[in-house]
Amino acid sequence: MSHAAAPHAYEIKSASLPLVAFLLKNPDSSALQADLSRRLGPTPDFFDNDPVVIDLSALEDPDQLLDLPSVCLLLRTHRMVPVAVRGANEHQLLNAKKAGLFEARDVNVQTPAAPRVETVVREVPSPGESALVIDKPLRSGQHVYAKGRDLIVLAMVNPGAEIMADGHIHVYAPLRGKAIAGARGNEEARIFTSCLEAELVAIAGTYRTSDTPLPTDVAGKAAQISLLGDKLVMQRL
Repeated sequence: MSHAAAPHAYEIKSASLPLVAFLLKNPDSSALQADLSRRLGPTPDFFDNDPVVIDLSALEDPDQLLDLPSVCLLLRTHRMVPVAVRGANEHQLLNAKKAGLFEARDVNVQTPAAPRVETVVREVPSPGESALVIDKPLRSGQHVYAKGRDLIVLAMVNPGAEIMADGHIHVYAPLRGKAIAGARGNEEARIFTSCLEAELVAIAGTYRTSDTPLPTDVAGKAAQISLLGDKLVMQRL
């Protein structure tokens, strides 16, 4: 077989891939480690080796010492894979190259939902058809995550328990803990319950805690929660 007729061993094509944006606000590695543990510790499966762009544009002092290799190591411990940096000055770019990062320019960067502190949104594919079904009560400290699908709970979600789904959440019992639907940015996700008494409800990063009392027409009643713009809408069923 001649070289001209031999099949190619590879091809190069353009690709449009979503990357998670990690907006770094504090260059202190100790502070970052503490905040990551506090916010992601209860949900260790929130990230699944997602590629990450470290965004430095929010740093107040761009000349402040920044140890990017340490930042990358911390992200990897929480199942994020740093691949690039953006918003970096010349010195930071040199530091980034030492950490094995390239400079991100025209890439499709999106921000993951983080309902505990900030309202941010990440678009993801629609959840799969198969739902995760839980038929036992969830006690304080227990956590359930339906990754890439809906979650159906047939028993009580007690205070201190947390349920999370990339799709819809259905609770056919009192919902008294935390419920996070559309965990990776699905704005069409909804929360349904036969008795709404939740400590926290969130959809695609927009959340409401028990610090704000539930409307009297839905408190303790069968209700659904949806997202309209940046506002949670609660309706009695």
